[in-house]
Amino acid sequence: MAFVMVFVAEISHENEIIFPEICALTIGAWVSEQQPWMTNKRRIFILMSLAALFGVLVVKYCAIPLIFQVCICFAFTGFILTLFKTNFVPIISACILPVYLRTESWIYPISVSTMALIIIIAQWLMEKYHFRPVNNFIPCDFDIKKQIIKWSKLLIVFGLIALIPFKTHQIYFLAPPLIVMFTELSNPKSPARNKPFYIVGLMTFASFTGCILRLLLNEILGLPLFICTALACTILFLALDKLKIYFPPAGAILLIPMIIDKSLLLKFPLEVFIGAIILSFCSIILFREKENIQNLLS
Repeated sequence: MAFVMVFVAEISHENEIIFPEICALTIGAWVSEQQPWMTNKRRIFILMSLAALFGVLVVKYCAIPLIFQVCICFAFTGFILTLFKTNFVPIISACILPVYLRTESWIYPISVSTMALIIIIAQWLMEKYHFRPVNNFIPCDFDIKKQIIKWSKLLIVFGLIALIPFKTHQIYFLAPPLIVMFTELSNPKSPARNKPFYIVGLMTFASFTGCILRLLLNEILGLPLFICTALACTILFLALDKLKIYFPPAGAILLIPMIIDKSLLLKFPLEVFIGAIILSFCSIILFREKENIQNLLS
């Protein structure tokens, strides 16, 4: 999927087609035996399409500082996730990425919608022919009051963390897949919270793999970007299979180096490492269930 996406983007000279979160979706919808999100195929398509379209609209029509644009997108995704009673957090990256890249082209939301459709059709075929278990959707039992408090707290914490990176124009300390990771780890019931060091290492490894392959194969040897993408995905999937940790944001952070400016490639893995440490620490410490806090104090 990633190979074809980047191949089409290169031959058409439309970089807006490259959507790194598509690799995260394939990990969750195709590779992982148990889909990590409580959602169904219809919600995947609708939410991805809405998020991508909203991100482009913010860039085109909201003439406000970057940090406020990102916060608006973050709040919007929290709203529609609650409205659709799902924890399908990859839409956060779909919404925020065009803001980071200053994307105003309608090609981006069209591309995201098309690839989301391909993902869910392929998942349906895999389920029909028993290549993977059927994904039975059970809506999240959200308490509206608790959700408002949760997303308000997430927005405030994220806004405070983002002040320095955005002020210094080092926004990739908070790359969109890291924001997805932050949101996922803020859920006290997320299995990923039990292995924060593995998650930080995995995100750093994925970003380093994407950067080094683009530098060596694309920038130095002049090979097409889709070859870098295919090899990067192969290496990451082997690592995921070895670790038995199918963490979708790692797939998204793997492909970010394929779309950022080449001048950022050398420092991007370090930014991801630092950002992942800060965000994972804040999400685990600041977002606990009351029972866990009482146990900690006792």
